[in-house]
Amino acid sequence: MTYSSLFLCFILLFNVLVTHAFTGTYGINYGRIADNIPAPESVVTLLRANKIKNVRIYDADHGVLTAFKDSGIQIIIGLGNEFLKDISVNEDRAIEWVKVNVQPYLPGTLIRGIAVGNEILGGLDVELWEVLVPAAKNVYNALDKLNLARKIEVSSPHSEAVFENTYPPSAGVFKESILPYMIPLLNFSSQIRSPFYINAYPFLAYKSDPSHIDLNYALLEKSSGIYDAKTKLHYDNMFEAMIDAAYFALEKAGFEKMPVICSETGWASKGDENEAGANVKNARTYNNNLHKRLLKKKGTPYRPKMVVRAYVFALFNENQKPGPTSERNFGLFKADGSIAYKIGFRGLVPSSASSSHLSSKDFILRGGFWSSQWFIVVTCVTMLLQFIEL
Repeated sequence: MTYSSLFLCFILLFNVLVTHAFTGTYGINYGRIADNIPAPESVVTLLRANKIKNVRIYDADHGVLTAFKDSGIQIIIGLGNEFLKDISVNEDRAIEWVKVNVQPYLPGTLIRGIAVGNEILGGLDVELWEVLVPAAKNVYNALDKLNLARKIEVSSPHSEAVFENTYPPSAGVFKESILPYMIPLLNFSSQIRSPFYINAYPFLAYKSDPSHIDLNYALLEKSSGIYDAKTKLHYDNMFEAMIDAAYFALEKAGFEKMPVICSETGWASKGDENEAGANVKNARTYNNNLHKRLLKKKGTPYRPKMVVRAYVFALFNENQKPGPTSERNFGLFKADGSIAYKIGFRGLVPSSASSSHLSSKDFILRGGFWSSQWFIVVTCVTMLLQFIEL
């Protein structure tokens, strides 16, 4: 064995053993506030048929976690806002939660992250601001004691409400009122090497001010865009501007090296009369352009080497979601599993129910964790032992 092949083996081994919560650049949010969407087993079929390898759910539903076993799909589960106060006061409760909702499903179900709460900072419940960091720490410590901390990422997604300003991107800065809670969270995230997750919706920005925002700019269509005079950078779409605004805010807070991942983005295909831009045409345009943009695996104007990753909201229209009509119409797929509009995905077909689980051979070809990755591990260990014997 040569030293070069040994070095390559170390690199391969390191890449296999270090878990990443995101494969590629495209993911999707699998919300389930509905009484008419397909069963989780059919959802797995739908995701695999469309080669979607990253999924976020907002809880730790056992039926979903069971259905995703051996699917090869990486999943981030959610610790709901309603659990934060309880989890924050006692690490034992965090350990129990992990033992019940995570540990039994490993390693078959590829749980790669736990989102502790959703859009807490900047929300209306200030009491939750105070318990967010203790809850996140207790969840991480629970994972650590169960030898899962290196396999499962701990994070907490934020809304745009955490920012005082985002226009132009270089003006991105966190609200002063949030900094006493955000800085400790960022310190903790930096220590455990967790990225900053932001829910970025050009749709919501356009809906709030359609007379001053260019629709094409919001939809990632050709437009004159905006020019940031401070950085001399040009932005031809709002999505990238939002991501860079987060980078600038992090930089000003002292965390310039922290990567940003978009935990939610999307466009409603239907809305109320006062919800400007909510229609099928715009939803198709935004999601189609976003999909193509993410597949290019490129960065933003300010962080060109930081590949943009995003979870699209959402997999289905959810008929039981409260709020305006748009809230129930973000799905790429309709409740019956058919496509909501064409952007290159395939919907469920009647025959798919009989093929919800692919053969083991097909799983190996698609890069199942226990097939291809552990083959690399075994091969590398064998080569290292041979080298030691020389």
